[in-house]
Amino acid sequence: MAWLADAVLMLHVAIAVFVVGGLVLTLAGNWRGWRWVNRVGLRVAHALAIAVVTAEAWLGLECPLTTLEQALRVGAGAATYDGGFIAHWLQRLLYYAAPPEVFLVGYTLFAAAVLATWWRYPPVRRRPVGDAHGR
Repeated sequence: MAWLADAVLMLHVAIAVFVVGGLVLTLAGNWRGWRWVNRVGLRVAHALAIAVVTAEAWLGLECPLTTLEQALRVGAGAATYDGGFIAHWLQRLLYYAAPPEVFLVGYTLFAAAVLATWWRYPPVRRRPVGDAHGR
């Protein structure tokens, strides 16, 4: 069961990378002229991801992935933040100690930055193949 906790941790890190990297990718991609970074599906998924994180912070909720990972570790008889090399370093990257208000402000400011990119670089729907005039 500890391997399943490690898998949940890796998923959690991947989502965190998507949230942070999505904003960086949107900004860098628009700067570089990559039109695909504004595809509506990618931008909606990114906005929803940071919206969930921010809502959890405002509501004082722990992330369900954190709860699941810890429950799996306890079920496997392991300490909640103990594990192999990969788990140890992924946890150090993802979890850090600070007052909840720090995370609330950070997530809120990050969400505002994501919203600002929607205004500055609006998402676009992909044109159908063969439609050169955008109709």
